[in-house]
Amino acid sequence: MSLALYRRYRPETFAEVIGQDHVTGPLVQALAAGRVHHAFLFSGPRGCGKTTSARILARALNCEQGPTPTPCGQCQSCQDLANGGPGSLDVIEIDAASHGGVDDARDLRERAFYAPVSSRYKVYIIDEAHMVTREGFNALLKLVEEPPEHLKFVFATTEPDKVLATIRSRTHHYAFRLVAPRVLSDHLARVATDEGVSVDDAVLPLVVRAAAGSVRDALSVLDQLIAGSTDNSVSLAYASGLLGYTDAHLLDEVVDAYAARSGAAVFQALDRALDSGLDPRRFVADLLERFRDLLILSIGGRETEHLEALVTAAPDQFDRLMQQAARFGIAELTRNAEVLSEGLVEMRGATSPRLLLEIMAARLLLPSADDAERGLQVRLEQLERQVRSAGGNSATAPVRPRQDAPLARASAARAAATPEPSSTSSKSAPSSDPADPPPPAAAEEATAPVASVAALEGVESIGRYWPQIVDAVREVRRSAWTQLMRDGAGVLSMENNTLTIGLGDPGTAKGFLNSGYDTLLADAVATVTGQRPTIVVVGQPAAAVKAAAKPSRAQRASTKQASTSTATSTPAPVTTEVMTDDAAGDADDDLSGSHDELTGEALLAAALDATAIGDIDPV
Repeated sequence: MSLALYRRYRPETFAEVIGQDHVTGPLVQALAAGRVHHAFLFSGPRGCGKTTSARILARALNCEQGPTPTPCGQCQSCQDLANGGPGSLDVIEIDAASHGGVDDARDLRERAFYAPVSSRYKVYIIDEAHMVTREGFNALLKLVEEPPEHLKFVFATTEPDKVLATIRSRTHHYAFRLVAPRVLSDHLARVATDEGVSVDDAVLPLVVRAAAGSVRDALSVLDQLIAGSTDNSVSLAYASGLLGYTDAHLLDEVVDAYAARSGAAVFQALDRALDSGLDPRRFVADLLERFRDLLILSIGGRETEHLEALVTAAPDQFDRLMQQAARFGIAELTRNAEVLSEGLVEMRGATSPRLLLEIMAARLLLPSADDAERGLQVRLEQLERQVRSAGGNSATAPVRPRQDAPLARASAARAAATPEPSSTSSKSAPSSDPADPPPPAAAEEATAPVASVAALEGVESIGRYWPQIVDAVREVRRSAWTQLMRDGAGVLSMENNTLTIGLGDPGTAKGFLNSGYDTLLADAVATVTGQRPTIVVVGQPAAAVKAAAKPSRAQRASTKQASTSTATSTPAPVTTEVMTDDAAGDADDDLSGSHDELTGEALLAAALDATAIGDIDPV
């Protein structure tokens, strides 16, 4: 019968212990200096070398050449404690999980005072020490505090906090750690070579991942793979199927589908993976690992030191992963990893994990459905990548990013507000040959992204665009938009290219300026109107000024009638002002605000510009 790999390859000296230099180094120095304590506490995760180091310490203490940090391996004590040896009567291992009661502690205390049979020290190795009861620890307390000269204690545990504090204070505590993936992978490669087994390079990262830093678990998994292999060869497909991991080609297909924004390809791959019997939780964990690898490669690149230890994939897959990482942005990779991580937590104990997996897949495809900031960052990143990818064709087909609603409405408002020359002006203008090309200045004007026909002047001129300006501010910084939407905030004046706004109180105005929101507001005005004004912010409510600045409907009607009569007598260019829906909404709001005190028939007459002709007689 074959002996398990973790037993055959158990270290016999401190030099053979891997990944625990912070423990073996001080122990070697203590042995060399002859300052060995009477009690030790070894703590750490399972399979990281606690009990093995305790055995090596007992062997070093009882070696005929010792105490020495390097046991000779030739004396009777070293041979008894070697791998496969019969053991020593003076080195007693106790499993506290089954011998942790007070009666067991009393029995140990009575036997401890007897001298060693054939060795220098009697060593008690108490494994799973956290399972000792409180009464058992209390029974050992005096013995651990003042033991005989020939007695040594080594407590090994995975939960040191459960060891009685009075016991911990009388020991030297050494905390073992999980072994680094790179160190563990090298160790597994040496074991496979010694066993004469050929293992694919992509298999060892899977074994290391399954072991999660435990040497014993890694050797057990490798032993299982070797036992079921054919022709002493372990392939990636065989290892993935046995360990239950998602096939690398399937992960590549899913990642490529997300990069292409193809929902059909994503759900086809999901259906194929789940129909093969793959656990949805395992699939999500494997996909999360892949996006993590892509994020590391996207940020660090191939030049990152110890990249093989950071990335779980095999080194021969790095080129393919770099190509996949280049198709994503950092914000998108980060969001995908966060969504998968949150979903993996939600899937614990879920009655329908497949449904949650499909919802997660849809969320990854639709960053616009994410109202958080990370969704907005992904959308901006995708637009930037589209612009950069189409940069080479900009001369023939300029790339125009999708306009959001505020900017689209602003463009409509600018088009509606542009005055058109009258027929009289057209007749008086000199005729030009249609075949002649337009002058350079006109061509530049036609291709400008945003242009104002006439300079903005007066509250009404800027008020027509104010809703679009505020919406444009909201798309950039919601905190600035919030201040512009407060009660009392609004336009005070627009004169000489200086826009004065009021924010209700001096404190709010000061905070608006200190945050740099005035520059942001100027950018929004320039985006919507094509004219960049100087922004002045004052701590004064704008409601009263706005009411005073806007004429009543009757005044506007009389002004319009006067203008019509003047136009009849004196020919002049005719301009048509078309008010957008948002501007009309603002006018209605202003109208209602100016007639708050009217009621009944007077309110209807003022609102509808109507005249009461009498009452309707009842039938």
